[in-house]
Amino acid sequence: MEIILKYFSDFSDTQLDQFRQLEALYKDWNEKINVISRKDIDALYEKHVLHSLAIAVLCNFHKGARVVDIGTGGGFPGIPLAIFFPEVEFLLVDSIGKKIKVAQGVADSIGLKNVRTLHGRVEETKGKTFDFAVSRAVAPLGDLWRWVNQFIVKGQKSDELPNGLICLKGGDLQKEIKESGLKEKVQAWTVHDIFPEQFFEEKFVIYVPK
Repeated sequence: MEIILKYFSDFSDTQLDQFRQLEALYKDWNEKINVISRKDIDALYEKHVLHSLAIAVLCNFHKGARVVDIGTGGGFPGIPLAIFFPEVEFLLVDSIGKKIKVAQGVADSIGLKNVRTLHGRVEETKGKTFDFAVSRAVAPLGDLWRWVNQFIVKGQKSDELPNGLICLKGGDLQKEIKESGLKEKVQAWTVHDIFPEQFFEEKFVIYVPK
């Protein structure tokens, strides 16, 4: 938790309490359903929570914005972002039932009223539209864009960026960006420039505008 407070200082008491509860909740769920690797669970706040919040630094979602988290797993980046933005609506989607069960369980336990979950694929959200899609290391960029492009509406529901796709990725992304066909649209930031911790040296935030 200390590493979160190293970079953020303006949380409400409710938000602080919600963030503090995450460690015990994820450790408890991980004993039943392994959604976070054993070596990462002890670094939950750095490798999962703070990593997710890199999106919040770059994109201040407006009140009432609708955000879909594709392949949320146990709730990342969706749950940390939902704590950070209590007036933004989040839909957490995953095709693996046991993972979405964890995300829903954690959200319920900490009283997140702005989170809903869907066991399925984002393509099944027919009739729904979103201002932003977020994701973390789920699929190649081209696939992510193909899945969500039709559901994202044009506009600008953040201070900094027009509506679009924001994803957390790692490693050498040049080939992936080229193969996506989105090279002319993509913007990228190094997470290490946002949070100068060694873990983030080869981690990136990738953005594609609608």
